[in-house]
Amino acid sequence: MNRREFIRASALAGATAGFGSLAAAQEVLPSPPPVLAPHAVSPQDKSDRSSARDPMAIQRGTLVVEGLAAGYLAEDHLKAAEAGGVNCIVQGGGADFQSYARTFNFLERRKERVVQARTVHEIREAHRQGKIAMIFEWQSANALGETFNQPLGSPETPLRAHYEMGLRIIGLCYNVANVFGAGNLEPHTGLSRAGHRLVEEIHKLRMVLDVGGHTGEQTSLDAIAISSGVPAICTHTNVAALCDNPRCVSDRLIEAIAGTGGVVGLTAFNDYLARGRKQTNVPRTPQVALDRYLDQFDYIRKLVGVDHAGLGPDFVKGWNIDYEHGVNREIMTPEMVSEGTWLYVKGFEDIDELPNVTQGLIERGWSTEEIHKVLGENWLRVYEQVWGV
Repeated sequence: MNRREFIRASALAGATAGFGSLAAAQEVLPSPPPVLAPHAVSPQDKSDRSSARDPMAIQRGTLVVEGLAAGYLAEDHLKAAEAGGVNCIVQGGGADFQSYARTFNFLERRKERVVQARTVHEIREAHRQGKIAMIFEWQSANALGETFNQPLGSPETPLRAHYEMGLRIIGLCYNVANVFGAGNLEPHTGLSRAGHRLVEEIHKLRMVLDVGGHTGEQTSLDAIAISSGVPAICTHTNVAALCDNPRCVSDRLIEAIAGTGGVVGLTAFNDYLARGRKQTNVPRTPQVALDRYLDQFDYIRKLVGVDHAGLGPDFVKGWNIDYEHGVNREIMTPEMVSEGTWLYVKGFEDIDELPNVTQGLIERGWSTEEIHKVLGENWLRVYEQVWGV
């Protein structure tokens, strides 16, 4: 059995412990347990054992970061984040001035509940005030256009302007090639000359570089290779060794991201947990249980360590999607995404169900310290290293 097979078998074995119902999880558990799970850390004290029975107590003990929410920030998603115990939302969305204005107006009308953050200090200050912090993120750099890459003109991109608007995390490509490199559907194509310049500019501005996921493997590896020790992340993806979907990332790329000190955010998107390249003849992937999502965390922990796993659920609530007519199958291909409304894993279909994930990790023997890292401390470590405090 080679290493990948061993890791995969071990991660899948964790699923046999299963994720019980939340009601069952709230029953009084024997103390101390007769046998610890294989990767459990013994509770350090009585207080830790007590809090481990309550997922919300664990979440209140740290700053929870939703590592990627798709689309625009909307009221229904904000309410779900509040209910789920989230303290910081990394928010995708538009890149034109109208889109920025839309979000700024949204924040102004809800300034007692949510504020924009540009630094880790501002995230922590929002938390202290009982507010949610929101960070701007792009899933690709397409909005920068190509005028800077013409024979006549300036090589400067408009990225600095977006930084001043609050953009702090940026991906390179979205599934297919652009001027900077290739998407996940073209995994063997590397970073372009323009992409090389962009990565250097991202680091100069102290923005967080988002690779993997939507960006192709070779482009991502090339970007990491010129990043000079700066952490790179993947905001939202899943493990290819567990699900052979083109949107999932290989062990090689996971290890490369971890090697920078970065974090891999794991999505709750059903197709990226259960739909592979051989299932194009299955119009709709059956919804899977939460165990399948928890397997991803077990796998990352065994492969590269708990310091490199985070939440990147990629919920699209509040984003008006025309599932029947609006999906471009050249970009969202059948081997990646099912027909019809997009599903998320049962038990984590929106961010208000985050306590189910926390409870699931408890039941798999994860310590409070490890769960805190996954819930947000890993993300904050990277943000602080790149942005400063």
